[in-house]
Amino acid sequence: MTPLPRPPTGNECPPMDQLTHNFRATSPRHIAVRTPPASWLIHGAVFGVFVLLLARAGNANGLLAWGAGLVYIAYDTALLAFTAVQTRPLAGRRHAPSPPAAQMSVSVIVAAHNEAAGLPGTIAALLRQTDPPDEILLADDGSTDETASALAPYGLHQPALGALATSATTAGLRWLRLAHGGKAVALNEAVCRVGSDVVLTVDADTFLAPDAVAALRAAFAADPALVAATGVLTPVCGPGTGARLLQWFQTYEYIRNFLSRFAWMRADGLLLISGACAGFRRDAVVAVGGFDPDCLVEDYELIHRLRRYAAVHGLVWRTKVLGDVQARTDAPSSMTAFLRQRRRWFGGFLQTQFLYRDMVGNPAYGRLGTWMLPVKAADTMQPLYGLAAFALLLGYLAHGQWGLLAPVGGIIGAKIGIDLGFHLWSVHLYRRWTGDRTGTHFGYALAASLLEPFSFQLLRHGGALLGWVMFLSGQRGWGR
Repeated sequence: MTPLPRPPTGNECPPMDQLTHNFRATSPRHIAVRTPPASWLIHGAVFGVFVLLLARAGNANGLLAWGAGLVYIAYDTALLAFTAVQTRPLAGRRHAPSPPAAQMSVSVIVAAHNEAAGLPGTIAALLRQTDPPDEILLADDGSTDETASALAPYGLHQPALGALATSATTAGLRWLRLAHGGKAVALNEAVCRVGSDVVLTVDADTFLAPDAVAALRAAFAADPALVAATGVLTPVCGPGTGARLLQWFQTYEYIRNFLSRFAWMRADGLLLISGACAGFRRDAVVAVGGFDPDCLVEDYELIHRLRRYAAVHGLVWRTKVLGDVQARTDAPSSMTAFLRQRRRWFGGFLQTQFLYRDMVGNPAYGRLGTWMLPVKAADTMQPLYGLAAFALLLGYLAHGQWGLLAPVGGIIGAKIGIDLGFHLWSVHLYRRWTGDRTGTHFGYALAASLLEPFSFQLLRHGGALLGWVMFLSGQRGWGR
């Protein structure tokens, strides 16, 4: 096996061939990995139980006929309980401004492809920072829209392909123009053009709160072992009734998801660092070879590679979610866009779970291997359990099996009550943690808990089912 590279030192800009070499030395796409028995057992059990429950659905009596629904509800409730226990420290915490940042250089990389409509707002938010980044690099991934016109007011003139343009009016603002190769390729090119301690990736439709860079800089300065950190995102959709309804559901989904990330951070199992607003220690990213161009969720895959690298080298590398780093991000405003997004997310998740299957159940990776990744193995099938439970319920209704519907209805009612309690508690914790009260009305949380199981939750599971199709068919493109 090719020896793994050691982390570089200093702030030199690495050449692209070094990044490529490091990627080939650390990615399971290029190195042989053995799937341990524990991983086979965990994944096999998750799939096997699903098949067994479906096979017994037509033969079992009573509630056992709805076994897929019972397992789905029990699993989801267990995850809520885990999150509730792990997030208890937030209950007594009040949001406070971040301490003054230490002298640690930060470069912001904005990867964009045909994002002329959103770029001015993204740049304006970066220029309004109370502690401005040392540089802002726009990694233009082969845009063919009005990007040049959008950047002209900032003193930027279109450079040749592969070249950099420096703003004549705004210090630290640069434009890297590339041939279209995908977001990961653009990010890697940008990483090789900056020499800062920390790189902050920001999507071209994401607007940072004014103190986000200061909070990120302080977090990395305070913890030398921190290699990746995500902020807290708030979804924003377009106008229209359908878009506002999707924003409503996604707002509470994001609140629960970021609290879940806090819970897994406390258990040293945080894997999901949202690339829309993600800070990375640049030397660590270079050491593992940057972002994977063939992965649908390059940010999520990178964290797996960083954690594997740390375990192999005996390093203590941490990932965190930072409540003080906040941003608003564009979210799907139509059902079609939402399904397309969730198809890519879930397809990329399956892709990464398969690539790093040797880490599942592996004690060499600590709680990440023995706690988080087995849960992720269960998550691969959770949407299918949910869809199967709903389909069985419709079947029982169609056949008039009222004797079964009564106890099932009682269980569903109890689950809705649990979800309502968690909804209200999560909004309270979120406000304590972030100080953000926008879009988190308690009355809306009540309505969401009642409606979500039979609407938005099924829509999410439908997107995940499309993700399974995407994964099994071997698709790697993001799509338009």
